[in-house]
Amino acid sequence: MKTVDFSGRPFHFIGVGGIGMSALAYVLAQRRFPVSGSDIRASHITERLQSVGAHIFTQQEASNLNVFQTLQVNTGAKIPVAVGAGSKPSADMNFEVNGNGRHRARLLPQVVCSTAIAASNPEYQAALDKDCPIFHRSDVLAALIGEYRGIGVAGTHGKTTTSSLIGYVLLQAGLDPTIIVGGEVDAWDGNARLGQGDYLIAEVDESDGSLTKHFPKIGIVTNIELDHPDHYASLEEVVQIFKTFESHCETLIGCVDCDVVRNNLTPKITYSLDPEWVADYQAKRISYHANGSQVEVWERGQYLGTMKLNIPGDHNISNALAAVAVGRLVGLEFNIIAQAIAGFGGAKRRFECKGFCNGITFIDDYAHHPSELLATLNAARQKVDHGKYTRVIAIFQPHRYSRTHTFLADFASAFKDADLVILTDIYSAGETNIHNIQGEDLAQAVSQHHPKVIYQPSLTELTQFLPKILQSGDLALFLGAGNLNQTIPNVIAACA
Repeated sequence: MKTVDFSGRPFHFIGVGGIGMSALAYVLAQRRFPVSGSDIRASHITERLQSVGAHIFTQQEASNLNVFQTLQVNTGAKIPVAVGAGSKPSADMNFEVNGNGRHRARLLPQVVCSTAIAASNPEYQAALDKDCPIFHRSDVLAALIGEYRGIGVAGTHGKTTTSSLIGYVLLQAGLDPTIIVGGEVDAWDGNARLGQGDYLIAEVDESDGSLTKHFPKIGIVTNIELDHPDHYASLEEVVQIFKTFESHCETLIGCVDCDVVRNNLTPKITYSLDPEWVADYQAKRISYHANGSQVEVWERGQYLGTMKLNIPGDHNISNALAAVAVGRLVGLEFNIIAQAIAGFGGAKRRFECKGFCNGITFIDDYAHHPSELLATLNAARQKVDHGKYTRVIAIFQPHRYSRTHTFLADFASAFKDADLVILTDIYSAGETNIHNIQGEDLAQAVSQHHPKVIYQPSLTELTQFLPKILQSGDLALFLGAGNLNQTIPNVIAACA
């Protein structure tokens, strides 16, 4: 197998604007490696990469691979492999001899792509033709984790918030970590930061099976469910991936509130919100307020102190407990951990407030699985129960035909904490609709469990409809992993 080369060789990312790809490109560019990448559209993410020296293309063409390849090489020069009189050229370099006798070296980049890149992509085809080293995104992440005291956060739900919380705790404690997460965080102005410390905190993903590539010093499993029926035929297949991950971790930290974790893994350190389970870290005497919660934290039967959170919901209390467990494992005092957690403002698209208008609060949340909808809407209901709002309005765009089809019954009963449910059509994420399922099918299923369900088939119709139905005191949650959140500015403007 080819290994990722961190000696100075260029990297080229196909689809560099993606949240996972851009985080890797950012860290490598900050480490002064030559980095280029392409994406079909420019964004604030690609602009951030350009600001740290990455060369970004907005078209995906074979010629993009040449950006770092042409260098003039004199006798004895290194680029970074020594090339001179009598030396043997690297197999990864092509040479031309100019009229003046100098060698012109074409250094082939390491090409990085994700599962989303099709085999027909012209850059991918060019990389094959040129015999470039080609790596999946997870290969580069695994190589980076191996260079540090890696902390890998896994789980079907909660990875981004948990990894961000751990990163923020270590950052506030002065450990200067490197952080690679699947969401943007204001504390480091993006989805990644390069630190000078020993620790690297990364969100590690099970969606395509690549979780098994990682060997972190500390692993965290927040929960395990079937979430990607396009890749896994059963929950048992998902469990096997997590068991392999467990075997790769020096220390595994697990949430035993999840039945699947509790029954299939044997974490060395456990955490729980449920007093029924004897866990190493437990949250007790939970009290809720309009902006978050406050809990007592206990460590192996000993009271540590009180922890406050400004991010809502029991699921975030659980995520914070994981951060406490990691912080204590790396030697931090609880008061340092609790102070950091109290100051954490959350990651973007995780119950992120996008604006206010005429008494309406607009929230963007990435929830796209039935369990995530239940947790997010429960957090919203807690806010209503404490008098800050009068109604929870759930506006949901289903994500992927395969997920909607597989979990139709679970989606149907996931909106119990909403006062009104508004659904739109399914965001395909590039899938073919082999199940012949539509958003209206989900609306009909939800209406069997909820008295107030409205279906708007397109985002245009939805944007026109929402200002007619929203009213002062509403907490309007835009839910889903697709492009629904792009409608929020227009809805706010129309409500003004």
